[in-house]
Formats: sequence, structure tokens, C-alpha cells
Amino acid sequence: MSAGFCTKSYVFDPRPSYPLVSTVKRYWKPDSPYLNDPEALTLVFAHGTGFHKEHWEPVIDDLQAILDKGKANTRIREIWAIDCANHGDAAEINEDALKLGLQHCFPWEDYARSIHLFLAGLGTGVDVDFTGHRLVGIGHSMGAVSLGLSRGYYPKIQYASLILCEVMTMAPRFQSADPGKSNLFLGAQKRRDIWPSAEEAYRFMKSRPTWKVWDDRVLRIYVKYGMRALPTKEYPDKEGVTLKCPRIQEAACFRDPIGNQRLYANLGTLVKEVPTHLIYGAVDDYIPPEVKKDVIDNAAGGAQNFASIARVAGAGHLVSSTYSSERHLLELILSHTQSAGHADKPGWTC
Repeated sequence: MSAGFCTKSYVFDPRPSYPLVSTVKRYWKPDSPYLNDPEALTLVFAHGTGFHKEHWEPVIDDLQAILDKGKANTRIREIWAIDCANHGDAAEINEDALKLGLQHCFPWEDYARSIHLFLAGLGTGVDVDFTGHRLVGIGHSMGAVSLGLSRGYYPKIQYASLILCEVMTMAPRFQSADPGKSNLFLGAQKRRDIWPSAEEAYRFMKSRPTWKVWDDRVLRIYVKYGMRALPTKEYPDKEGVTLKCPRIQEAACFRDPIGNQRLYANLGTLVKEVPTHLIYGAVDDYIPPEVKKDVIDNAAGGAQNFASIARVAGAGHLVSSTYSSERHLLELILSHTQSAGHADKPGWTC
């Protein structure tokens, strides 16, 4: 990272209560005056399907750069990002456990459970008591759904606010009758996942329309942190590099028929309990406009029940991956964290 953060990676182990470990990363500035400030904010980032915790680092870097210039009054204590159990570093550690019933379908509620167990301290490996932190959850797509669902376990996680970016939730009538036939599922099943080297993987992706529009920092992070050396148990006879999140696991996430609808059913209660900011891209690519309208009008009971609603100009579903839309998203995150963190007080340098 380039914004002067110290970082530390952890393995959070909730076993035997839950069989999947979590990999998390902490970001902080050692010279910050807010490291022990109970009123300063602790940001918790959750990623979408096919991504991993480090994908948020360009947003974190740019957030810090704005704050260092004194252009915002948000006070940040520290920042955490957490992998879904079948993504990123966690997928490697959980490789054997994921074969026990989770290859066909990986419930998004399992990501929610990992987030809850970590923030509730119900395991070992991370010696932090988050009950003394003002938590702001920031999630994209599946990660946004999972943050919302993490409130469904006890002890309840007390968020100061939630920021849901392109939250992948919808009414049953908009849902495919068979998630295993959706374009997202079929695309994950067929995607290329082996390259001769990480350098070749980067060159391949950089040449394709899907990845050309990405912020180059995000693409390089995708290659650096999202790939592992072959052979693996999935490909015992191959050489080169492959994805840490195997395509069978990415597809398993898209096959879950329940997680996104469970948040839809609970959203009306959630937005009344926790100040919730809803962010959609202005380009309706993955999520149709009628779905977005229905989430606001029916699931949440009306726009007035959200702390705020915003559309990011020029952005589609991958709102945190493209450079121009990431900048707009960053401005929204800043405005929303200020509303959670007493913006009338002095700015921070962490």
C-alpha cells in the first residue's frame, strides 16, 4: 500500500464452533491519535463474489490520501478487511473443509457467520475486543448482503452504520428459478483459471474488455493476492498459477438461492435498526433498475428508511474496481462515514 499504513494479516479460528477459518487484514497508522479513541471509527470491508479482501486497498489508500490533505473530518481508528471462507487466503486454508458439502452450493450466510464470529471475538487468533469499537461495515455485492445478514447472530454486532454497495438482493420474482442456470454461474464455471505465470495472467486480463476498464491497481492486486502456484489439490497435475478461489467455489456462491432473498426479507427491519446507506451504480448492468426500485420501495419500505441513497455516475455493478467510479464511490464512503463519526470534530491523521 502507498498511504503509509502498517498492515498485519491474521488467521481467525472459530473451531470447533464453526469449521471454516477466516483470513483478515488490519490497516492502521502507528502515529494516529485515534488508535484508542472509542469514538473514532473502525471500518470493516467485505468483498463480492470472485474477489478478496485486498481488493479494497486502492479505496483505502485513496481514502487516506484525501484525509491526509485535510479534506474530510472523519476520524478513523483502524480498518479491517475479511475474506469469505472460500476466497483469497482463506480458500487455501479451508481447502479440505470446503470439500465437505460446500462444493455444490456455498451459502452467503456462511460469509455472514464468519464476519459475525470475527467481530464477536468467538474464536482465536485476533486479540481485539470489537465491542469497544464504533464499527462501520462497508460491503460490495455478496459482501454487502453478508454484512446485513451478520446481524442475525448473537451476540448482535452493533454497527454505527452500514454502507451497502450494489447489494445483490432481490425479490423472489426477479430471481432465477434455477440459480445454476444463471449467467453468473455459467460464466464462473467456464472462466479461464490457469496461466503459465502471474505475469502472463496479468497480460491476458489486461487485454480483455472485462478487465481493461479496471483500475490497474485493482487488477494487479487481483493477480498478486488472488492467485496461487500450481499444482493444487484441484489441479494436481498442472503447472503455473491458478485462482485461490477455485471456479467451482465461485460458481457455488452463485448457486446459493437463499442468502440474497433472506436479506431482502430482513431489510425493512435492518434499516430501522442500523443507519444504512445504499449505493448503486448509475449503470444498470448486473442489477436491473426495477430490482433496485423494488429493494428501495418494498424491501426497505421506502427511501425514507435509508440513511441515504446514491447512484455512482458511470459505474455499473463493479463500482469499486474501475478508477473513475471508485473515486465517486470514495466520496460517498467519506460522506457516510462522516455522518457516523461526528464530522463536527477535528479531522484525523491515521
